[in-house]
Amino acid sequence: ATGYAGNQTPHVIVGDRADVNADPAVAAHFRCELRPFDLSKGLFCYGPAAIRSAYGVNGLLSAGFDGRGHTIVILDAFGSPFAADDLKRFDKVFGLPDPNFTIITMPGTPPFDGNNANMVGWTAEIALDTQWSHAMAPAANIILLAAKSDFDQDLTAALNFAIDNNLGDVISMSFGESELALANPDGLDIVKAWNDAFAKARSKHITLFVSSGDQGSDTQGFGVQSVSWPASSALVTGVGGTNLKFGTVTNADPNGAYRSESVWNDLAGAGGGGMSILTNEPNYQKNNVPDAVNQLLHGHRGVPDVAYNAGLAGGVIAAWSAPFGPGAFFIFAGTSAGAPQWSGIIADINVARGGRLGFLNRRLYNLGGSGNLTGLFHDITTGDNSFLGVPGYAATPGFDLSTGWGTPNFGQLGVIIADPNPDSGQTTQL
Repeated sequence: ATGYAGNQTPHVIVGDRADVNADPAVAAHFRCELRPFDLSKGLFCYGPAAIRSAYGVNGLLSAGFDGRGHTIVILDAFGSPFAADDLKRFDKVFGLPDPNFTIITMPGTPPFDGNNANMVGWTAEIALDTQWSHAMAPAANIILLAAKSDFDQDLTAALNFAIDNNLGDVISMSFGESELALANPDGLDIVKAWNDAFAKARSKHITLFVSSGDQGSDTQGFGVQSVSWPASSALVTGVGGTNLKFGTVTNADPNGAYRSESVWNDLAGAGGGGMSILTNEPNYQKNNVPDAVNQLLHGHRGVPDVAYNAGLAGGVIAAWSAPFGPGAFFIFAGTSAGAPQWSGIIADINVARGGRLGFLNRRLYNLGGSGNLTGLFHDITTGDNSFLGVPGYAATPGFDLSTGWGTPNFGQLGVIIADPNPDSGQTTQL
């Protein structure tokens, strides 16, 4: 039996502690940024320079589209006493400007307890989310909104607070729970509460990103295919995971080039994706994905919509003081990494379009279905998200149930998703 769980879990994975590179003349600030892709030599990793290059974000930033004047809201639970100082350490190491960073803690939030493993785990999520949204949108304002707990009711209360008070243009949510835990009367009430908030955000043209989970086609170890809520809501953009290789032919290198990507599926986990049992397939999806995908979905929503680097092999570096004190940096993995970074990219695009992009999916799927995402996305065509014996979904050309439409590639700035009508599929040339 799968009773209603009632709480969300962060989609972050913490890997090895990262050693600082001793040579200040080298662009790589940590030794793992130059390691071979051969994992017998240890984990390779990425800093902002590599990720920006891999996904074409430099083209946005060099054009002045750096998030200025726009605000990213990071919704997490409990909060973190380390968040502000860790963000400053991250900025100092990677040469980033300190942002306008605000922490809002919801009433009733308990004091931080370093002996509470759940609270400490959320501080890791917060470190990743705040630092890497900033890395993609270095001039954007960032608000960390701390719900008083990771129970659904408290997270939706915080979400409604953000929407009702118009705190930001983009909201990032890097957490989830299995839909199987919500397929009961109490759970369906919670689903409705989330969707009511999401609909309100859409009416205000606030863009929503949710990570799709870290256990492949089996969201929380139930031993059967399931997807993660709230990524499976039709009113949010779900972000799956990839394994990225960026560098030379053999090694990671921030001065290298994009080499390849496959579905995230490594020693740490796999990108969440598959068919929803709680959400019907929206028309924007049904009308634009391949017939083969629609046959798999049986009239239900498929996730994810897009993807991003998420592997522990090729994880990203973030400062996290909770375990060892100030100055500790770790390699982070999980679809958690993608939601805040996509949020940063949308903040950049909001600058380009002179206003809020709003709900992304309808525009995204209309572009994908008409073939107009070519050149704007890396289409992931290798790998699958099978996990712990549960069959997964293979990456295929075009949209698939492991990486959606793929990962961003805004290098040429060709067609930007930037027309004034938030529900139009049209595009504007820059």
